[in-house]
Amino acid sequence: MTDAELAAHLAHVAGKILLEVRDSGLLSLKALGKAGDQTANQFLVHAIREQRPEDGLLSEEEKDNAERLGKSRVWIIDPVDGTREYGEARTDWAVHVALAVDGVARIGAVALPGLGGVLRSDQPQPLPAAVATPRMVVSRTRPAAEAVAVSEQIGAELIPMGSAGAKAMAVVRGEADIYLHTGGQYEWDSCAPVAVAAAHGLHVSRVNGSPLVYNQADTYMPDLLICRSEWAERVLKLVAERAA
Repeated sequence: MTDAELAAHLAHVAGKILLEVRDSGLLSLKALGKAGDQTANQFLVHAIREQRPEDGLLSEEEKDNAERLGKSRVWIIDPVDGTREYGEARTDWAVHVALAVDGVARIGAVALPGLGGVLRSDQPQPLPAAVATPRMVVSRTRPAAEAVAVSEQIGAELIPMGSAGAKAMAVVRGEADIYLHTGGQYEWDSCAPVAVAAAHGLHVSRVNGSPLVYNQADTYMPDLLICRSEWAERVLKLVAERAA
C-alpha cells in the first residue's frame, strides 16, 4: 500500500469509527467529543506505527515526542477536526491524515464522513469553473477580522463553516474560492488539507506569501491562505496592506 493509499484508507476508516461512536446514542454531547477524539486517535496512531514504524508522528490527541524532529517523514494527524460540529451531527467536520516530508505537506487525505467522501492528494479532480462573485469560507462562530475586511474589499460572499478541513475542502470541491485564516492553528489543522489543496492546483501559503513548513518544534501556525490561483495575488496584497 502506497503512502497515499494508506492515508486515504486510515482517514476513511477513522471516519466510519467516529460515525459509529456518535450513532450509538449512548453519550452526551460533551462526552461524545472526547470519546470520538480518543477512539479515532487510538486507531490512527496504532495503525501508522504498525504500517510505518520508522516514520515520525504528530497528533493533536497524542503527547508530542521530540524524536519526530529528527525524522524526514512525519505523519501529522487530526482525528476529529471540528469536534463541536461532529458532536452536533453537522457535516462540516473532518478527519486529517497527512505525511510531511522534509517539512512539506506532500501527501494528504481529508475524510468528510458527514458527506461520505475522502479527498486525496493522489486523486486530484479538475476544479469547477470560476464564478463571478468570489465566495470566502469563514468560521461560523468567530470570523477573522482580516477575512471579513478582505471580503468587503473584493465583494466576496461569506460562507460560515465549521472545521478547518471542511473549509479547505469547500475550496477544493468548488463550493468556495478563498479560505483566509489569521486566527491561529496548529500543524494538524492544516497539513492534510494543504496537501490535498496543493495537489488540486490551488494556492497554499502563509498570509505573507511564504511557504507553510511542517514538523517544527513549535507546532503553532498563525495563519494560512488556500485559494484559487486567480485570487492569490490580490488577497495577499490586501492582507499586506492591512498589516502595514
